[in-house]
Amino acid sequence: MFKTQILNKLAISALAVFAMASAQAQDDWLRSIPDFELSDQANLTHSLSDYADRELIVFYVQGVGCPIARIAVPSYREIRAEYASKNIEFLMFNSNIQDNIPRIAKEADEFGIDFTILKDEGQTLAKTLGVERTAEVFVVDPKTREVFFRGPINDKLGYETQKNNASAHYLKDALDTVLAGGTVNMDEIPDSKGCLVAIF
Repeated sequence: MFKTQILNKLAISALAVFAMASAQAQDDWLRSIPDFELSDQANLTHSLSDYADRELIVFYVQGVGCPIARIAVPSYREIRAEYASKNIEFLMFNSNIQDNIPRIAKEADEFGIDFTILKDEGQTLAKTLGVERTAEVFVVDPKTREVFFRGPINDKLGYETQKNNASAHYLKDALDTVLAGGTVNMDEIPDSKGCLVAIF
């Protein structure tokens, strides 16, 4: 009896430690966004405080020449249109060392990318957020700088694969959850597929 009680206590303690570790891992994965002052492809300057009146900001990691980042843009555009009445800002940022503003502007023009693309000089956003690949999206509260979600837009794209229709809508589901006051279960979100962003 006494031995059973000790084993039960040990099991409960182990579960508590695991829960704390899981929560810590999620906190490490969802890092706060830093304040920034970055130029876009039209050489206009933006800061996080410019969007303080927005309910949320969604950031998309863009990269010049990345086919996955290009192919995912229509899905990102569709979500922007669907949530147009929700006071959400949809932006992009580019952290690639080799991509300067003229290259980003050319890419946007050639591929009809009608989003503001911030040039992440010094890779401040990438380093702080833990960016690894393009085509990943982040859902952020501009007032608290809290990151509520990071991951792929949906499950249409993979490496050397592309589905006509998505069966999982990660970004839309995350926006709906956050707008309703809920918390996204990041354990259910797969890693984003995209081109590697080299961090220096």
